[in-house]
Amino acid sequence: MYLLPAIDIKNGQVVRLLRGDYDRVTVYDRTPEATASAFSEAGAKHLHMVDLDGAKDGTLSNFETVRRVLESTGMQVEIGGGIRTLDRIDRYLEAGAARVILGTAALEDPAFLREALLRYGEHIAVGVDAADGKVATHGWLSVTDVDSVSFCRHLAEIGVRTVIYTDISKDGAESGTNLAIYEDLTKIGGLSIIASGGITYYEELHRLAALSVSGAILGKALYTGKIDLTRALTEVRCSAC
Repeated sequence: MYLLPAIDIKNGQVVRLLRGDYDRVTVYDRTPEATASAFSEAGAKHLHMVDLDGAKDGTLSNFETVRRVLESTGMQVEIGGGIRTLDRIDRYLEAGAARVILGTAALEDPAFLREALLRYGEHIAVGVDAADGKVATHGWLSVTDVDSVSFCRHLAEIGVRTVIYTDISKDGAESGTNLAIYEDLTKIGGLSIIASGGITYYEELHRLAALSVSGAILGKALYTGKIDLTRALTEVRCSAC
């Protein structure tokens, strides 16, 4: 299992939201580039980035900020948030992203998802964000009637290989992650699951690794100091020994 420290960007700044609420935002006094550099120096090889403005309104207002991070880091970077056209996928991959995350568009535009998979293969991941087990879209501002686990099974059937699954109720709350849902998701054949939302304790990392989760995203707990990235990377390596 690999770890992905997270950078969420709003108005060009590093922020964290509480349970996806845009009105409950904490702004951190660091640029995205400096934050990415600190993660790299701590030993991270992967980075998870989300353009929150893009996720909400579909714009590319933070593209230049993301591009600067991509140019300045040697990490494998995945980026999501408002990516709803092939042109935007091209722009991020050409800028140096290793993987692009489709969210709202993956649910609302099946033809687009299939075309993206055909063109870009494993450079495409799908972010499945769930509120009470139902898929949320548009930066978590809308909740559908689509069952999130069933949707993940469907994604595997059409050729998606990586799903980033977030339990919104856990995200940013520092109360622990939803281990039970990852136990269910890792049973879906052919799908690599990246756990996201609420990971707060080192023991959770060991338990996720034992469930054969492919990756784990670390967010709020890194920024508040509850998890030390270097220690977490060491513990995950040891758990895989």
